[in-house]
Amino acid sequence: MKVLRTNDIEQKERGGGLFKGRVTVQPVLDSDASDLRTNVINFDKGAVNVFHVHDFDQVLYVTKGEGIIATEKEEIRIRPGDFVVIPAGEKHWHGATPDSDFAHIAISIRGKTTY
Repeated sequence: MKVLRTNDIEQKERGGGLFKGRVTVQPVLDSDASDLRTNVINFDKGAVNVFHVHDFDQVLYVTKGEGIIATEKEEIRIRPGDFVVIPAGEKHWHGATPDSDFAHIAISIRGKTTY
């Protein structure tokens, strides 16, 4: 067993083509030794990711601020305590509103993300 405290997990900058704005990731369980991936994703105000698709189901649990989850058909505001279930193959994006920092825990299995 291992107990991790969020404040003790190093925040790693995320960049590249998937994110717009400042985003950090705190890896809770994200190693080659496990198929399960769990990360805390922190978005500065207005930071989002671009439309993308996973070949796996993904669950997000909002822990801080106000965010947006969107598909090609709708945008929904999400807040602490909300769960979002994104089925494999659904094109979507998510991130912070322009006036709020935002964080969620992302839970999934190892797989491929296309954007």
